[in-house]
Amino acid sequence: MEIEVKIRIPNSKSCKTLISLLSPFHLRTHNQHNNFFDGAAGELSGSRAVLRIRFYNDPENPKCVISLKAKAILENGVSRVEEDEEEIDPEIGRKCVSDPTRLKDLVGSSRIMTRVKDEFFGNGDELGFVGLGGFKNLRNVYEWKGLMIELDETSFEFGTLYEIECESSEPEKAKGLIEEFLKENGVEYSYSVASKFAIFRSGKLP
Repeated sequence: MEIEVKIRIPNSKSCKTLISLLSPFHLRTHNQHNNFFDGAAGELSGSRAVLRIRFYNDPENPKCVISLKAKAILENGVSRVEEDEEEIDPEIGRKCVSDPTRLKDLVGSSRIMTRVKDEFFGNGDELGFVGLGGFKNLRNVYEWKGLMIELDETSFEFGTLYEIECESSEPEKAKGLIEEFLKENGVEYSYSVASKFAIFRSGKLP
């Protein structure tokens, strides 16, 4: 179970203010490209599951991660979602993005894709996949007061979302610290009401 605090920042000006305030605590920046897939007959979405291939386009450490998320709940700025992920060869990932039907070739060699087959497709079902598209995300990572803070600038075709994410086993405590910091520095915010994937699928910012 992945538990994260998710707080929305209203605009680029506020985001730049946060980047400046958090600069002493900066660890790294990731250029991510997220791509999503479903079964050809909606087998995953029908069970509230999401299959994603994420590329980290970092010059010094390029990598590709495939993940399966399911049963997401987002309430009062705290997200809880079942998540499993593993790293795969970036070249294989690119081939699957170009031709989603190749995802079935990973069954057996990939724990994630073997789970997808076993959990979402019946024995007699044809194993087919379609691409849903995706979006890019610029993520700055900070270590602040014992928390790993991720500040995201997510670029959709219909607009840009600015959001703080913080994974924590004590989400209410983490949320309180972050809110106090934002208030002290006059940064407007609100609790996130939808995941990035849900926003992407809706075609508009919340």
